[in-house]
Amino acid sequence: MDTEPKDIIVLGAIQAGIKKFDKIQKMTQIEPEELNSILEQLEKSVFIRVVEKNGLLGNKIEIMVTGKGSKEVDKQVHDLQTKWNLMSTLYKTQDKEGLKQYMDDNKSFFPMMIFFGVMNIEMFSMMFGMIDMKMSNYVPTENMPEGEDSSRNEGEFYEDVGS
Repeated sequence: MDTEPKDIIVLGAIQAGIKKFDKIQKMTQIEPEELNSILEQLEKSVFIRVVEKNGLLGNKIEIMVTGKGSKEVDKQVHDLQTKWNLMSTLYKTQDKEGLKQYMDDNKSFFPMMIFFGVMNIEMFSMMFGMIDMKMSNYVPTENMPEGEDSSRNEGEFYEDVGS
């Protein structure tokens, strides 16, 4: 299965113990119709299984990650860490053009990097300052870490802290 970033975010939420549709939806900020479609695809790919349990108030449905799904999340997080390490190296070596090109080529992975906590947000913010771009050019507003002001040059965000 070719996994999309949102698929992996949903799978990661389930792996983290979020078992109910409404809580997955709230955590991932994915519209219910799209989330339902993602869950159906994940179930078809045997990354998740749906378990129906009898409770005091009737039946309840829980979504569980399978071993295959857990391995996929681990693989994707490892790949994200590799991408982040390369971005960090490009930043540290001041390769402005290389960093901008790599960020342009990999921007679909940024929401996953944020979701899984792979990146150092302070360094990520400074990277945008180095390439004279705003984080909002690369990361949808709903995926930005809290406290980021997308209307500013992101490299300035942390420089102002403590002033």
